[in-house]
Amino acid sequence: MSRARELWQRVPAPVIDLVLVAVAAVDVWLNMWEHTRLGVALAALGCAALAFRRRFPLGVFLLTLPIALMQDVAVAVLVALFTLAERSRNRRLLAVCVALSAVASSTPWPLAEVDRTMTLVFFVYGLATAAAPVLFGQLLQAQRDLAGRLAEIEEAREHERALHAQAVIARERAQLAREMHDVVSHQVSLIAVRAGALQVATKDADAKEAARTIRSLSVTTLDELRTMVSLLRASGGHATELTPQPTLADLRKLVDSSGTHAELTGELPPTVGTPAQRAVYRTVQEALTNVRKHAPGATACVELWHDGDDVGVTVTNTPPTRPSLSLPGSQQGLVGLRERADILHGTLVAGPTTEGGYRVRLRIPLSAD
Repeated sequence: MSRARELWQRVPAPVIDLVLVAVAAVDVWLNMWEHTRLGVALAALGCAALAFRRRFPLGVFLLTLPIALMQDVAVAVLVALFTLAERSRNRRLLAVCVALSAVASSTPWPLAEVDRTMTLVFFVYGLATAAAPVLFGQLLQAQRDLAGRLAEIEEAREHERALHAQAVIARERAQLAREMHDVVSHQVSLIAVRAGALQVATKDADAKEAARTIRSLSVTTLDELRTMVSLLRASGGHATELTPQPTLADLRKLVDSSGTHAELTGELPPTVGTPAQRAVYRTVQEALTNVRKHAPGATACVELWHDGDDVGVTVTNTPPTRPSLSLPGSQQGLVGLRERADILHGTLVAGPTTEGGYRVRLRIPLSAD
């Protein structure tokens, strides 16, 4: 089955469209009730329009409607309905198109005296016939959406796995840095101290030179160890001069690189302390990450605000525009944000909005430090 699908996907789209035009033309020629000039012209126009069904699905469907007047089941109309259903998310429009197709197929042509019973039977039959390609097109659309969503989930999982691996490496490096600082550096320091004492106390010239050499090498080794410890701590996520913590100046870059349609508005006073700046940055980072994971296609607004003695940020997103799967969440991100806000004597409130979106609001005293 998958092999056949791969082969079908390799066929160029223009070739498929030309084949459909030819099949529709043959269907019309064999099944049309009366070959009048007007009927043939309208049928030819409807069949030729199928070549543009991907770009103008609704227009092509309307052009194929006259064919439904001339035969019971028209391939051109069914193909146009399927294409429209595959590409449109407007359920009302699809229902109207199904009804139009059923009306056209049940209307006598040429117009004559109407048998109400038979017309009703043909109308019901036309509804069932027209609904089939619409349902199939909607099914393919849902399948595409699900495949896209699964691809996003897999990408997010790969990203989380990469972050977890980096976190593990960072913890190992931090632990190694502690071991080097607490054990190795301490022992090398003892060696340098003992060598210095020996250099001063000994009378033997050779022993004095050896002690001086040991002490010099120990001091050099200590300098190299301090550099290595600083590098390991920096890569391990500790706050050192090599790993500056994010501030308000980094917010614009964070919003632009968040992978969502986000807008940054407002500003905070320059007197905001460094811990408060970090809290604001981490809140925006977590909120935009949740938008990307749980509200695909949504837009977000990041608003910085100043209210008397308090400052804060509000991140609000609109409802998702694409269906999202129900995934379990740990909620540890919001828990960590609340703990950070409590430490700074602030508050963090998060919850859904009345419009179907989500809002995260952080409030911190301006004097927090």
